[in-house]
Amino acid sequence: VSSIVSDPNADPHEYESNTKDARAFANANYVILNGVGYDDWGNKLLGAQAEPDRKVLIVGNLVGKKEGDNPHLWYNPDYVNAAIDQMDKDLISLDPGSKSYYLQQLKQLQTDLAPYQNRIASIKQQFGGTKVAATEDIFAYLANAAGLNLVSSIAFIQAVAEGNDPPAASIVTFQQQLQSGQVKVLAYNEQTVTPLTTSIKQLAAQQNIPVIGITETIQPPDATFQDWMNAELINLENALNANTLGQ
Repeated sequence: VSSIVSDPNADPHEYESNTKDARAFANANYVILNGVGYDDWGNKLLGAQAEPDRKVLIVGNLVGKKEGDNPHLWYNPDYVNAAIDQMDKDLISLDPGSKSYYLQQLKQLQTDLAPYQNRIASIKQQFGGTKVAATEDIFAYLANAAGLNLVSSIAFIQAVAEGNDPPAASIVTFQQQLQSGQVKVLAYNEQTVTPLTTSIKQLAAQQNIPVIGITETIQPPDATFQDWMNAELINLENALNANTLGQ
């Protein structure tokens, strides 16, 4: 397996493919793309080198999302489960002689994913309805799955995700929300840092609002997906405990 976008210090939205990527795509039996406009460079590589026997999974198409929707699909546990089920079917189709192995691996992966997905359910049960904020829409799917009330302006978090300046009114609203005492946690995308998001983070700290870091790629890069997700959720859970149970 070759993971193309994995640099923890770069913004994946700004990734540009290279000749090494083109070779990887040309030699691949199976290509998995996020879709939803997140990795359009991958579509171009596929189009440049048509391979009739190559199988392609575009997760956005699988879960019914289109360009313009929130592309951070891996933060939605339902989408994760749908993707791994389809991956298993595709691998069996490519290598039917190893069907029993793939089914065994799927069962093991589902077991490995259960702790982080159960933690989401636990957060929902304990903190459902709690108001939280985020500097970018990367947190939206997870907040929804955990039953949290993400109050940040859609105009603000989408603009930051797309590398644009948010409307002035949305910035003022964000600042007022942090100063009002309603917001209990701020989720901060560590890979989409701008002077504006830094100032928002600093304002949250001034208001004694816990800030949790979230990322677009696996951190540390050699961790498993489930360990990465679980670590972020533990940070979220701790922050919610610190700023809700103590008040």
